[in-house]
Amino acid sequence: MKTLLKAVLGLLLLSVVLVAGGVALAWAPDRPVDALKARWAPAPSQFITVRGMQVHLRDEGPKDDPEPIVLLHGTSASLHTWDGWVDALKGQRRVIRLDLPGFGLTGPAPDGDYHLTRYTSFMKDVFDQLGLKQVVLAGNSFGGTVSWMTAQAYPDHVAKLVLVDAGGYPYKATSVPIGFKLAQIPALRPVIANVLPRSMIESSVRNVYGDPSKVTPELIDRYYELTLREGNRDALSARFKQSPGGEHAELIKQLRQPTLILWGSQDHLIPPDNAEHFKQDIAGSQLVMFEGLGHVPQEEDPARTVAALKTFLNLK
Repeated sequence: MKTLLKAVLGLLLLSVVLVAGGVALAWAPDRPVDALKARWAPAPSQFITVRGMQVHLRDEGPKDDPEPIVLLHGTSASLHTWDGWVDALKGQRRVIRLDLPGFGLTGPAPDGDYHLTRYTSFMKDVFDQLGLKQVVLAGNSFGGTVSWMTAQAYPDHVAKLVLVDAGGYPYKATSVPIGFKLAQIPALRPVIANVLPRSMIESSVRNVYGDPSKVTPELIDRYYELTLREGNRDALSARFKQSPGGEHAELIKQLRQPTLILWGSQDHLIPPDNAEHFKQDIAGSQLVMFEGLGHVPQEEDPARTVAALKTFLNLK
């Protein structure tokens, strides 16, 4: 009996040591934004003040463009997800991209409000501050939701709309990144506020790629370090709670802008049948499906996806 008890106690002790060791290795408290700027905000990055936030953005290409292209990233991403598109577009068009509140270097909203209507009014403030009368508004995933909601709320400002694996309808994911799952469990908030295994970020990024072999260490670094930006992890949990998917889907049929829908055939987070739903509900919209690509096709294969955008905008 004593031998068995010692064995059980030994296993418990070993488990505690292993867990403690794992926590120590994964210990990752928030990082102040100034510690991240050197790597993630070199020129042409700039910061503008909107609603008490220092909003990280990049504004490239000819400033006399009458319809600048504005690009919005998805959940837990950043303006860097559009690097390939910007390189292909900035020679002909003005391209503006930014880190949305709660993400990237912009970080959390001071008032903690992450409702979708708050994001759309935030976009109106950005348009006004930059003097943008009309734009081509493009968004991926959550940024796609913000894009079409902004187009519906402020139709005079959005001349054309581009939805890239966009949120909008209630959907059933066939695979969800582990980071998203954990962020939606309130009891874990005290833990994930200071613990973040880099392997978890790697798993989450690989999960949204059609070809996980394209996920590089540099890409993981970017997602990992910007997730650690002070306040972003709390903001992510709040955003999931305050902006559930599909809550404003009835508004989609009101969209009247020329709309391009781009989708990865291997999107397991927001399945491709959602693309068909957008096409049915938005009169005159065009749909391009990309075989083999996942949830972030603009990042996974920028050349192939931006070619479809160029065709839509009549660019060479």
